[in-house]
Amino acid sequence: MKRVRSSDLAIFLTIAQHRSFRKAAVELGVTPSALSHSLRAIEERLDVRLVNRTTRGVGLTEAGERLFDRIRPAFLDIEDALEDLDNFRSEPYGKLRINASRIAARLTLLPVVSRFLEAYPAVEVEVVIDDAFVDTVTAGFDAGVRFGESIAADMIAVPLGPRHRFAVVGAPSHFERHGKPLTPHDLKNHPCVRYRFAGGSFYRWEFERGGIELEIEVQGPLTLGDQDIMVEAVLAGSGLAYLFEEQVLPHIAEGKLIRVLEDWCPYYPGFFLYYPSRRQLPTALRAFVDFMKTDTARQPGNR
Repeated sequence: MKRVRSSDLAIFLTIAQHRSFRKAAVELGVTPSALSHSLRAIEERLDVRLVNRTTRGVGLTEAGERLFDRIRPAFLDIEDALEDLDNFRSEPYGKLRINASRIAARLTLLPVVSRFLEAYPAVEVEVVIDDAFVDTVTAGFDAGVRFGESIAADMIAVPLGPRHRFAVVGAPSHFERHGKPLTPHDLKNHPCVRYRFAGGSFYRWEFERGGIELEIEVQGPLTLGDQDIMVEAVLAGSGLAYLFEEQVLPHIAEGKLIRVLEDWCPYYPGFFLYYPSRRQLPTALRAFVDFMKTDTARQPGNR
């Protein structure tokens, strides 16, 4: 076996983390074809295939999986050692990569990030929008943002922003045709705009009042996978929708939407920033977590 340099292992590690030549190439600042050529040269020096290339993407061979599992902790230790040097800087520095769902980014994350960047101009933040559940560690993210119940137990989760509440809303024309539901069970008589997760399952509308908790699987002719588009659909009279309160309050105030079942819609803890438990947090992430805790405490919904 010919000599393999640490830079070669870094190339393989980046490809393995992204499972994509294109995404790895963007991170490394090279073309996908050049990256593929480099990996092929590494495999020739090792005399073993590390990656299976298919039309669907990139997968690791058994040897590739084993190498990835062995060298990844070592590279994390190196990153931790380099992060230690940042303690000697006068202010946080570096790049922070965060994965978030579209609605979490718009309602909660981006306002906090904007205030954070004003306070720490030497930090660069990249927010990647993905409504599917992502293994943030394998995909090379420093942190992710999701609802608390969807976060793996081995992650550290910190509340991000104020509490949230959902609202059942419809256009005035809808209620002229169908009347108003008085209980969640009445929703079976109403066409509803359903939300389908990226994984394929439908969201069941959640209600609670007086200790009674209900999950209703609504029906309707329209299914969407984007909550902002759902707002447009319900404004057009496509049916009732179950949306974040922040999305629809301006339309309610203008009379374009009518809210029902409000006493059945409780507050929820909201979104969380989550990240892996590591001995040493990257300086930029540590600064963001500290800033976020203070910023969240100032929000009116948390006082």
